[in-house]
Amino acid sequence: MGAEISIRRGSIYMPADVYQLYFPEIEAIIAIIRDGVLLIMPVQHVSAGGCLLKIRNAQGDRVAAAQDVFVANDLGEWSYDNLNAEWDQSQAALVCTIPTK
Repeated sequence: MGAEISIRRGSIYMPADVYQLYFPEIEAIIAIIRDGVLLIMPVQHVSAGGCLLKIRNAQGDRVAAAQDVFVANDLGEWSYDNLNAEWDQSQAALVCTIPTK
């Protein structure tokens, strides 16, 4: 099952339905960019670190600030709406291919 998220200047925007499907009751994520792919992985204990999944609005949409990850990959100013994402069980992550600039 696929999903869509948005990226805006290093922040990951996740609709409430995507959050509920892939990250229910999760308060933080880890974002990694590797080989042109964004991996968004749940953090089971907030004390372990990661980016907080802050509630954006009454609908329950979430946002996580991961500017350091995007800046380190020369994508600090990059934005993209409706980026396709798929859950990859083998990586325990929501996976998005980053379109070429």
